[in-house]
Order: sequence, then C-alpha cells, then structure tokens
Amino acid sequence: METKAIAKTTRIAPRKARLVIDLIRGKNIKEAQAILMFTPRGASPIIMKVLNSAVANAEHNNNANVDNLYVKECYVNEGVRIKRLLPRAKGRGDIIKKRTSHITVVVAERE
Repeated sequence: METKAIAKTTRIAPRKARLVIDLIRGKNIKEAQAILMFTPRGASPIIMKVLNSAVANAEHNNNANVDNLYVKECYVNEGVRIKRLLPRAKGRGDIIKKRTSHITVVVAERE
C-alpha cells in the first residue's frame, strides 16, 4: 500500500528543490527526516512538510506502521511561472520568471 502527498505551486525553483529531493529517495522515514533537518537548503523545510504529510496520510488513512515506511518515490515537477516586469533603461522592461514547483512524495511499507 502506498500513500502520497502533494504540495502544489510552491514558491521555489524546481531545480533547487530537486537537489534536496534526490537526497531522500529510497530512504527510511526517520533517516529522510534527519537528512532534511540538517540540510542547509531553502527547499528542506518545504519537503519536510510534504514528507510529514505523506506519513500522516499513511498512518491515518491506511493504518500503516510508521516504523516500516520508506520513501518509495519523490519528484518535483515545474508549476506555473509567475511573470514580473523589471524596469530597464530607455523605457524598456525585462520579464522576470519566478518559477514554482509541484512537490510529490510517495511513501510505502517495506515487506
């Protein structure tokens, strides 16, 4: 039985979030939480919330044992791009693309 949690339109660039999410793929829940707690990246607290949500979903909805859970899948997809205008010389403007992410974490029980 696998359970997932998704955080949509999170205000962090997918490229930065993927650096952190690659660290926890395939790890036990306790080990993944420890890695996220001590990783000095901006995406760490966001991914920690999604991981804790997936664990809570597994415990509440599927009556899973938390000690047997591991991160089966985790990935980051690109969300919408928020466009902002930056004034430049001679009346021109540059478009700044503020990227967002959809973060998905899937946990499952080890057999």
